[in-house]
Amino acid sequence: MSKQIIPLEQIKQTILVIKKKKVIIDSDLALIYGTSTKHLNQSVRRNSGRFPADFVFQLTADEKNEVVTNCDHLGKLKYSSYLPFAFTEHGALMAASVLNTDHAIQVSVFVIRAFVKLREIASTHKEMENKLTELENRVGKHDKAILQLIEAIKQLMKPPEKARRKIGF
Repeated sequence: MSKQIIPLEQIKQTILVIKKKKVIIDSDLALIYGTSTKHLNQSVRRNSGRFPADFVFQLTADEKNEVVTNCDHLGKLKYSSYLPFAFTEHGALMAASVLNTDHAIQVSVFVIRAFVKLREIASTHKEMENKLTELENRVGKHDKAILQLIEAIKQLMKPPEKARRKIGF
């Protein structure tokens, strides 16, 4: 396997959201760290105490099928009988430490930066969403006021009704 560092943008593309967590599938992480998926998973199993549930979890069959369906580069998993592992940001960093190679440690910095960049993007989107909601609420209130003003102006623009002469006494 090639030992060159994968660009940050390419790493960001391998980060998926599963169970409301940003994760990297084991085969992608192994490729990034320049090792085989088998070697990565063996290292994780040997050091299982370093990988609590919030660092790594195994996908269910349904989650695996959804990932395969949505991610073209993971098509090879479709016919695999094994359920892949999903590594969170902390799990990816811990994987670099258990692989214990210079390349894995170097690349782990890029993996962490990719996670941080995605977190920044997500917070920016959340802030923007909040501001748009606030603006929408403000404009909504102004719409009512504007409609009331228009109605009042229309009332003022109506010609006064002519007084009718009374018939009779």
